[in-house]
Amino acid sequence: MTHPPPPSWLLISVLFSSVRLTAALAATLHEVAYDLYARDAGVGPIVGDLVTGRIKNLRKDMLLGTIAGPAFEAELETERGQGKVRFLLTRQGLELMKERAPRRARAPKYLN
Repeated sequence: MTHPPPPSWLLISVLFSSVRLTAALAATLHEVAYDLYARDAGVGPIVGDLVTGRIKNLRKDMLLGTIAGPAFEAELETERGQGKVRFLLTRQGLELMKERAPRRARAPKYLN
């Protein structure tokens, strides 16, 4: 069963952006950042039709009012020039992604 995409404001909270953040760009940033978070990786590439760059996992949690989550920084090259976005993945968004993740069958604990 496919789920409709959640609104970007539920998934990420932008701390700073020097580029115009469209819904498509926010979704791309979330996708790469969530992959880095899930793999506990440091840096990942951003490749899209109108944007390229990289996202860095800052490996710390941030709090913005009542919104908390792991922090990331993206260095982007867009059709309008270079830019930077600092954002965090929201705890609500992380929980939603965990719920939507496909369940893997557990391997048996013992072979016999």
